Amino acid sequence: MKKEGFEGIVNEIQSQIDAKEEKIFSAKVLQEYRNPQNVGRIEDADCVGEISGPCGDTMMFSIKIVDGRIERVLFMTDGCGPSIACGSMTTRMAARKTVEEALKIMDSDILNALDGLPEENRHCAKLAVDTLHKALDNLLEEDP
Repeated sequence: MKKEGFEGIVNEIQSQIDAKEEKIFSAKVLQEYRNPQNVGRIEDADCVGEISGPCGDTMMFSIKIVDGRIERVLFMTDGCGPSIACGSMTTRMAARKTVEEALKIMDSDILNALDGLPEENRHCAKLAVDTLHKALDNLLEEDP
């Protein structure tokens, strides 16, 4: 049953947007963007990092460390779908790793995990990884 009126117009526009995104982005990017994991801020975080990227997107990671491992990692961004997907994937890849292991995560790892991004969106993976690394660097700077 087709909806009418304003709701029908909104549904039609959303269907067009979805169809366009499905031609541009991998299924993994769409999954992470449409259903992001680990979104939010840890109030009693052991470390926090925030970066504004060259495109104007800002990303923030907050991390809780327990017994030398990343127990919890959350992110927030005001960015586009690819930024959301990269932030989400980065948190998933960093979870339960040691600080040293998480510092080895590279933007190429995020791009591979997401089955790639168009050239104009690849900077989103770098923003996510750089923000993760900044948060962890802040932790290392605070430790004596």
